[in-house]
Amino acid sequence: MKSRNLLAVLAPLGAIAFSFAFISVILIAKGSNPIEVVKSMAEYGFASRNLVAELNIASTYYIAGVAAAIGFKMNLFNIGIDGQYRLAVFFAAVIGGMVSLPPVLHVALIIFVAMAVGGLWGALAGYLKVKRGISEVISTIMLNAIAAGIVAYLLQPQQLGEQATGSNNLNTPIIDSSGWLPTIPILGGEVHGFIIFSLLIGLAYWVLLNKSVFGFNLRATGFSFRAARAGGVNASRMILITMALSGAMAGLIGMGTLLSQTHSYSISFPSGFAFTGLALALLGRNHPVGIALAAFFWAFLDRSSGVLDLNGVPREIITIMQGTLILSIVVAYQLVKIVNKKQEQKFVGKATLPESNLVKTEGVVSK
Repeated sequence: MKSRNLLAVLAPLGAIAFSFAFISVILIAKGSNPIEVVKSMAEYGFASRNLVAELNIASTYYIAGVAAAIGFKMNLFNIGIDGQYRLAVFFAAVIGGMVSLPPVLHVALIIFVAMAVGGLWGALAGYLKVKRGISEVISTIMLNAIAAGIVAYLLQPQQLGEQATGSNNLNTPIIDSSGWLPTIPILGGEVHGFIIFSLLIGLAYWVLLNKSVFGFNLRATGFSFRAARAGGVNASRMILITMALSGAMAGLIGMGTLLSQTHSYSISFPSGFAFTGLALALLGRNHPVGIALAAFFWAFLDRSSGVLDLNGVPREIITIMQGTLILSIVVAYQLVKIVNKKQEQKFVGKATLPESNLVKTEGVVSK
C-alpha cells in the first residue's frame, strides 16, 4: 500500500521534472539559460500583484479540474466543459441582469441558473451515450460547437445582448449590484469572493465520492459496468447523473469573473477550459488537494509567461511545456499501472496455503 501511494506521488513529480528537462533542452538550443529563465519566472510569478491574479485564475481552473475529475471517476471524458461553461455563464448573466432581488437571493439565483444550464447541457451528452450509444467524447465536442453558436447568436444586440457606442464588444446587460459578490482584499489586490465557493466545492466533491452511497456507486461503475450491474447499480442512470453533475460543476467556472469582476458576459470571456480541466484532473490524480495544487501551478505558468518576452524567450514555450506535461503524466500513470499490476501478480504468486491444508489437499488427491 505504501509503495502504491509513493508511486502515485512520484508520477506527477516525475512528469513535471521531465517536462522541465525537455524545455531546458529547447532553451539551451536557443542559447538561453534555463536556470535564469526559471528564476525570472519565479520572481515575476510570486510578486504580490501576480499572486492575486494567479489565485483568481487558479480558482477558475480548480472548478474545471473538479468537473473533469467527476467524469474521470466514471471513465467518462467530458470534453464539453467549455461549451457547458459558456452556455451556463451566458444564461446566468442574462437572468441575473433581468431581475433585482435582495443580495443573497440574487447571487443564489445566478449560481443556480449556471448549475442548472450546465447540468442540462452535460446531461444531454449522457442521454446520447445511454440511449443512442454515442461516445461522450464525440457528442461533447459537437455540443461545444452548438453551444458556441447559440451564445454567439443570442449575444447579438437584437437578441439578448447589447453593444456600447463606439465599441466592438458584445455583452449582456450589467447585473445590478445586488447580484455582485464582494472581493477579498489580500496582498494589495482583490481576490474573487467565489474562491470560497471553490474550496467548498472541493470539500463537497471529496465527501460525495468517499462518504456517500452515490459516490461508492459512481466509483464502482467506473471500475466495471458489469460488476456494478451485478451489484444492483443502475449503470445507465449513473452515467446520466455523472454527466449532469460534471456539467453543473462546469457551469460554475465563470462565476468568479462574472460576480466579482465583469458583472456581465461578453465575447472576451476566456475559453479552453475543457482540456485544461482534463489536464488538471490527470495531474492532480482526481483528488481535490492534488487538483488544487495543479491548478495553482498551471495558473503560475500562465501568469509568469508574461516575463519571458522580456528575456528574449517566446511565451509559447509555456504552451509546449504544458503539452509535454500532459503527455508525460499520461505515460507516467500508465507505467505506475503496469508496476502496480506486476506487484499484485507477484503478491498473489507468493500466497500459498498453510502447510496443514496443503498436506490434507495432497492426501485427498492421492486417494
